[in-house]
Amino acid sequence: MENDKKEPAAENPYKLLDLKLTPVKTWAAGIPAVLAAFGDLIEEKTLVRGTKALFKMNQAGGFDCPSCAWPDPDDERSPLGEYCENGAKALAEEATTKKVTTAFFKGNSVFDLAKLDDFTIGKMGRLTEPMYLPQGGTHYQPISWDDAFSKIAAHLNALETPDEATFYTSGRTSNEASFLYQLFAKEYGTNNMPDCSNMCHETSGTALRPTIGIGKGTVKLEDFYDTDVVVIVGQNPGTNAPRMMSALEKCKKNGGKIIAINPLPEAGLMGFRNPQEVSGVLGNGGKLADIYLPVKINGDMALLKAIELLLLEFERKSPGAVFDQDFIAEKTVGYDAFIEQFETYKLAELAKESGVSAALIYDAAQMLAFKKRIIICWGMGITQQPNGVAMIKEMLNILLLKGSIGKPGAGVCPVRGHSNVQGNRTMMIDEKPTDAQLDRLQDFYGFNPPRKHGYDVVRAIKAMHEGKLKVLFCLGGNFLSATPDTNYTANAVRKLNLIVSVSTKLNRSHLVHGKESIILPTLSRSDIDMVNGVHQFITTENSMGVVQSSKGMLKPVSDNLINETQIVCRMAMATLGDKSVINWKRYAESYDAVRDDIEKCIPGFENYNEKVRRKEGFYLPNLARDGKFITKDFGEKAPFTLTSLPQNTLEDGEYMMATTRTHDQFNTTIYGLDDRYRGIKNERRVVFMNQNDIDSAGLKAGDKVDLFNYDDGIERIAPLFIIVSYQIPEKNAVTYFPETNVLVGINNVVKESNMPASKYVKIRIKKHDPEIYERVKKLEQTVQV
Repeated sequence: MENDKKEPAAENPYKLLDLKLTPVKTWAAGIPAVLAAFGDLIEEKTLVRGTKALFKMNQAGGFDCPSCAWPDPDDERSPLGEYCENGAKALAEEATTKKVTTAFFKGNSVFDLAKLDDFTIGKMGRLTEPMYLPQGGTHYQPISWDDAFSKIAAHLNALETPDEATFYTSGRTSNEASFLYQLFAKEYGTNNMPDCSNMCHETSGTALRPTIGIGKGTVKLEDFYDTDVVVIVGQNPGTNAPRMMSALEKCKKNGGKIIAINPLPEAGLMGFRNPQEVSGVLGNGGKLADIYLPVKINGDMALLKAIELLLLEFERKSPGAVFDQDFIAEKTVGYDAFIEQFETYKLAELAKESGVSAALIYDAAQMLAFKKRIIICWGMGITQQPNGVAMIKEMLNILLLKGSIGKPGAGVCPVRGHSNVQGNRTMMIDEKPTDAQLDRLQDFYGFNPPRKHGYDVVRAIKAMHEGKLKVLFCLGGNFLSATPDTNYTANAVRKLNLIVSVSTKLNRSHLVHGKESIILPTLSRSDIDMVNGVHQFITTENSMGVVQSSKGMLKPVSDNLINETQIVCRMAMATLGDKSVINWKRYAESYDAVRDDIEKCIPGFENYNEKVRRKEGFYLPNLARDGKFITKDFGEKAPFTLTSLPQNTLEDGEYMMATTRTHDQFNTTIYGLDDRYRGIKNERRVVFMNQNDIDSAGLKAGDKVDLFNYDDGIERIAPLFIIVSYQIPEKNAVTYFPETNVLVGINNVVKESNMPASKYVKIRIKKHDPEIYERVKKLEQTVQV
């Protein structure tokens, strides 16, 4: 007789909280930001200790903020503090007095910890000693530093080829540690150096280098104070770089205008209440965006071309008054071919493709038409689009037409995320090093570095799946929560023989592991770093090319923590031994020694130790900032680029989704469960939708739904989300990461830069099915591409 007894339904690991909706904000910062910042210090039980540190953060002689890469003023800095709400939260996370000790790991299995959400995992406290998970083990156990490095060395030396190892880097890593890390990898024998740039601004460098000759921005902070127009595209200053709003406020006070382009009307684009000014405390603060263009997801290219079409019309009516013809003739190539394309475009069609009305586009073009000092900023709303490289080149086209680059108050400004992600690249953290870089290393050190390009993040994940990688070493970061296609990536990581994580706090990557796993706890930016009785400092590079010192001032929470620089040196000594031609012990004992040799290998760092001890640090060379465009294919001229409009099509029932962060998180670090500016309280599993789309789908705000993606013919499921009605273009949806990284297919990447296209994900939205968890469980165990 057939057994008709049903199997029990899979357990629901996705718990909804008590979602509360509050009014959406039309301004950012103010007193609520101050209260939120100090609230986090209290929560982390570090109010006195943390407040003391806040007044040294981003100050001369103090330490660099561990959050974003927005620059500090070159001259006087505010005595009230040079930090923002999220910077204070980042400090609270690392200055916490909560500890994760051996007793914690003894009482909590990896299986049980993995059931927790990322927010809960991150709030456990600071790691205090090295931990090891043996093959088949259920609990992490303590291991000495020497034994940890011996195990790492044994794994690395047992590989058939160095290319079976890969070395990942987070943007918080200092210049000194980054330089030594890439040096070790090259002497070991591989260029497998994926890093967080592969997921945030690889697109920017890929677009900028062949166009203006450098993969960085060209403006200084002071340029924002004295410019005509700032255009902000796909970037949310209020959450991603809150101190940027102070610069925008100065821009407005000095007569500048701001154009904001984004699918969501973010609070940090609309208004700013400066908590350091009376008007920001008692008054209404100041308006930021003069014009807001609500572009639909990936409608930016059509919008940019529409603006160019109108600028061309203005130029034809007032020859030489709109375009800088002298600049075009002297500094650029390809102008005639670029102009010819506009014979095929019509404003009405471009406006429809962009989702922005022709009238609004006209207003924006008119604001730009007779101005010469223009700054264009962008964030991951552009870089994580499949045609992001082309869109950045299109923005450059506008600046080249206007002659608005390489002069004061004008240029490009990719707004970087992590506080030293740009410095990592300067220090040669790159899976595609140039021959010139490798030649300098070879000449100075005397070994022959590998020339074959290595794996970026996406290629590394695929290589893990294929068994081509056996060891993953992560110098900072939370690899699993940062990367796309979560189930696919998790299964890839599980195939590794060893994963090593250099971390300050517990995160998801410690709990989804290879056959063996090692956690190496490190000092944070704010911690005192004593080496041989000398208080050491590190250096970082901000998003405008300033290199400055950073010196911690808090007593570490454990005596068993060491700096990332020393971790790299000790790994190198254990792995390479007498085979190495590099004096790793010298570097471990003095960071000045590291800087002495950096200046021999990387242009722009001459007299490094002397210049970085200046109060303001020093600027790295930037020829494009000086109006010199040295490009590989066009000599000393910048090319206009011909781009095409994307074909954005959606089937019935499909929506275009973009992932974003809440105001209560920085990258994968989640500080809290609120998104104050968007009116979300106590929940992260929400999907923002246009009310017309909600109605058309027969749904209503507050409904529970499941989200699906079918790229590559594979079903991907993010279950149990709540619909929130929001001011967003029709057929668009926005969700938070890392909760919906599971929907970002591994092959959904940006052309040329190979970054995950997390702002361009086709999804279907269906009413929540309580039986969905069985399918989710099977997908987590079996998904392959």
